[in-house]
Amino acid sequence: MNGTAENLNLVYTLEGKIYINLTNKCTNRCVFCIRNSSDIIEGKNLWLSNEKFSADDVISQFEHVLSENKTAKEVVFCGFGEPLIKFDMFCEVSAYIKKNYPDIKIRVNTNGQANLIHKKDIIPELSKHADAVSISLNGENKEVYNTVSQPADKENSYKAVKDFIKECVEKKINTTATVVSGCDKAPVNTEECKKIADSLGAAFRVREWLPKGY
Repeated sequence: MNGTAENLNLVYTLEGKIYINLTNKCTNRCVFCIRNSSDIIEGKNLWLSNEKFSADDVISQFEHVLSENKTAKEVVFCGFGEPLIKFDMFCEVSAYIKKNYPDIKIRVNTNGQANLIHKKDIIPELSKHADAVSISLNGENKEVYNTVSQPADKENSYKAVKDFIKECVEKKINTTATVVSGCDKAPVNTEECKKIADSLGAAFRVREWLPKGY
C-alpha cells in the first residue's frame, strides 16, 4: 500500500458486511446524508484526507478486512461519496473480488447518476460486476427530488435516475429503488415512489432515517 493510502479507511465493516469507500465526491448534497453531521461510521473516519490511492490499495485493505471477517458474504460499495464516480476503480476492485471470492455478492449503493456523470451508458459493464444495486430514488417527482437530493444537475438528474433504475432492471441486475423516511427535511411521498419503482420493474425499500446514518 502506498504512503498516501495507509491512513485512509477505504474498507470497513457494518452489520456483518464489508463496505468499500472509494470516494468522498458526490453529485448530490442530500439533506439526510450522515456526512452533514459526522465523519464517523462504527468508529471509522470515512472522510478521505486525499484520494491519491489505487485499486491495489483498496484490494490490500479488502484482503486485510476479509481476513478478520471470514464469514462475510456481501461486499457493498458505499461510503461518503458516489462510488460510481470512480467507475474504472470500481470495476477493477469488483473484478478482483469476483475472480478470487466468487461466493461473495457485490452490491452498489448509488445515486443513479452514473450515466449522466460519465456521459455514456455504463450499465452493460456494471452488470458484469454488480449482483445488486440500491438506487436512491429520493422523490416522487423532480421538484421533490431536487429538494431532497440537491443534485448538481437539477434539470436532468431525476430523469437520469429513473432511466438508470429501468436499465439496471433490464440488464438483470437485482435492483432496488430507495427513499428515506422520517427526516423532516425530506418530505417524500413513499406510496407514490413505490408506484414509480413498480412501474420501472424495481423492488422498493423505505430506509428509516437515523441520525447516525445506519
